[in-house]
Amino acid sequence: MLNRSLSLVAAVATLLVGAAPAALAADTGSGPADFRTVVAAPHRARVTAAVLDLDGTGREPVVYGDDTPYDTASIVKVDILAAMLLHARDHRRALTARESAEAEVMIRDSDNTAATALWRAIGEAPGLESANKRLGLTSTQGGPGGLWGLTRTTAADQIRLLGAVFGTGPTPLDAASRNRIGTLMSEIATDQSWGVSAAADSGWALKNGWLMRTTTDLWDINSIGRITSGGHHYLVAVLSDGNASMPDGVNLVERAVRTAVSETGAG
Repeated sequence: MLNRSLSLVAAVATLLVGAAPAALAADTGSGPADFRTVVAAPHRARVTAAVLDLDGTGREPVVYGDDTPYDTASIVKVDILAAMLLHARDHRRALTARESAEAEVMIRDSDNTAATALWRAIGEAPGLESANKRLGLTSTQGGPGGLWGLTRTTAADQIRLLGAVFGTGPTPLDAASRNRIGTLMSEIATDQSWGVSAAADSGWALKNGWLMRTTTDLWDINSIGRITSGGHHYLVAVLSDGNASMPDGVNLVERAVRTAVSETGAG
């Protein structure tokens, strides 16, 4: 795993002169707190980004910030669908008409009722974790009972999931399953097309997650996907929590993805 940080000096320069994120190329090794400073994460908020350049030579993502677990909220719906497709193939069958309809609204519209149905169909957390072992995820723990949104994951693990869908290496997902997930992620409802798409200059496919924690009234805001920027194709995951509101979290995630993709492209 590569861990990258951005310098506080560059952050100050950005704030003063409005330099583009691509100018923040210096890596002083001063720790992940610098990334939080560059993207201006509020005091109570945490944010981590992971980026993998599919056109580069590296096979591990660059991680900006601490790669510690976050609640998934609705980004877990991509994982649920991948697990469902594996489950169906293991039983030598296609998704039923009902399962297909649930998969479509779960990804495109982030429908929670559909997610709950498919979560139960895969066997809840144990089923998800069994599928994730096959998909190469190592740091994702399914939520308790029916609480799929409280699944815990890391940014690097989300890149592993995206790699199973969009990457070029071996994956237990067959071509039809990969195409199905990728197509649905490129057809997200218009009002949900924020997040990692903020760093794209052409195509993107994504899934976002948002959840207000009732224990704190603070928001988890996450975004994962595949984008095209500067002629390169990237897998990107940005996870955040402790946001005062959903708009604050969306703004934080979009600042983070622009900075992380720009820095990765400049590296």
